[in-house]
Amino acid sequence: MNALAAVRRVLGRIGRPTVEGVGVGVLVGALVLVAGAGQDDQYEGRVGLLVVPAAAKADGTGEVAYGEVVALALPALVELARTPSVLQAAATATGTSTEDLAAHVAVELVPASGLTRLSLRGSSADQAAAAVLAVAKELMRADLLAPAGTLRLLDERPDVTRVAPDWALIWGMALVAAVVAGVATAALRSLRGTGADTRAVRAALAGAGVHHRVATLREADPALHERLLALCTAAARPAQVVAVAPDLGKRARSMTRRLAEAGQGTAEGAAVVAMTHGGRRRQDELATVLSVLPTSSTLVAVVLA
Repeated sequence: MNALAAVRRVLGRIGRPTVEGVGVGVLVGALVLVAGAGQDDQYEGRVGLLVVPAAAKADGTGEVAYGEVVALALPALVELARTPSVLQAAATATGTSTEDLAAHVAVELVPASGLTRLSLRGSSADQAAAAVLAVAKELMRADLLAPAGTLRLLDERPDVTRVAPDWALIWGMALVAAVVAGVATAALRSLRGTGADTRAVRAALAGAGVHHRVATLREADPALHERLLALCTAAARPAQVVAVAPDLGKRARSMTRRLAEAGQGTAEGAAVVAMTHGGRRRQDELATVLSVLPTSSTLVAVVLA
């Protein structure tokens, strides 16, 4: 019971909107993580293809022909890698469909060089490696640059990396979503809670027959002590903080002592400050406590804990 009461005190000081915002943020972040973890594994195989001259000539005329062929024909590899014949041969070798290969094949031409990077994704490391090698061999077999040049693999072993799920991206998205959802929830709950608290307090005051203006303050307000001291000084009466709920008794007594140390009024009766829990749509306990106050006392403020 003591631990539960301590938890309630901590949550009360933090504020219900903040607690709800944190809860919503954690929930949204967890949902994003679960959705990201549910992605299928994706591996990317990469190989490099280099254009080399087919034959060198002593008079240097072959170099001109080679350069022209590379400049004009090399960009065609981008389209050739997606042709049905190339994809069908690769699909047969790897046991996948041409549609899957076409959706995940990529060709990058390195500017001012004869280097081409070919990449292809698969559901496993072995499949990605086999698929990218199969497509690369089909491109080499097509002999698109003949007779001036040929394509050669830089390495027979593809570089395979895991690209999905991307946990760095997923954690980043989860963190951003959690922060946005938490802040938005806390802000909305604070706005709604402020209006609900004020209406509930006004209804309780009217039910208790209190018709004069009463300040509604929050315990989390850094200037709460100064505000209450100003009200009690204006009332020229000694301050008395009344706890509406039993768990607020200790805090109410501490607040009474602090206000008493600042000075006592001389008028008859007490300047009453009622302390009640905030975040409630009804304040029946507050109305009950106010209805039994001595007639010599005057209510100056309601503090929402």
